[in-house]
Amino acid sequence: MRILRAEGRPAAPWSNGGGVTREVAVHPPGAGWDTFAWRVSLADVTRDGPYSPLPGVRRILTVVDGAGLELTVDGTTRLLPDRCRPFAFPGGADTGSRLLDGPVVNLNVMLREGRADAAVEMVRGHRVVEPVRRPAGGGADGPEAVLVVAVEGPARLRTAGGPAVRLARFDAALLAGPEAVPAEVWTDGVAAVIRLSGPGPGPGPVDSDRPARSQFLATP
Repeated sequence: MRILRAEGRPAAPWSNGGGVTREVAVHPPGAGWDTFAWRVSLADVTRDGPYSPLPGVRRILTVVDGAGLELTVDGTTRLLPDRCRPFAFPGGADTGSRLLDGPVVNLNVMLREGRADAAVEMVRGHRVVEPVRRPAGGGADGPEAVLVVAVEGPARLRTAGGPAVRLARFDAALLAGPEAVPAEVWTDGVAAVIRLSGPGPGPGPVDSDRPARSQFLATP
């Protein structure tokens, strides 16, 4: 289990000046915009504006701080007024956003089509997180991983026989590789559990309640 602290993450300003992005994790490690299979980041959005087009990339956006967004995706408007509800849409779509009531922070999962898939789960309370196992015959550099991000309040993680590790808000833990073992997660707030794997069947329709290429599951 690799701990990825929020403190010290570099902020990359957007070209349109509407916010900054902080990368949480990427596969392959160190990959750039043209070479990643998946990328997870947190974005501080401070004003309305268009999104940069990303053809061939699926996006899963979750508002994790602030009053929410209105997204317009290829002419269809979607209200995202609630935090911690993932929404998936094609990165190549003509997309713009409007802040509902001040700045927000978005958790962004980006998936290169044909190379990676993801399920996004918002967890409250306690959960046992199983690592994603690479299918038989999969390459050594496959995209399989589980990323846990504390998005509302702190969280604690523990693997069998190991001490509990505390995650402050926006800290993350990465479970990847053949040595990855199950981990227990506890949180009094909300933690995002992002399961990243190789590609599955073709994407379904974009829908705010059942987001394409992702799942929204929350425990009471």
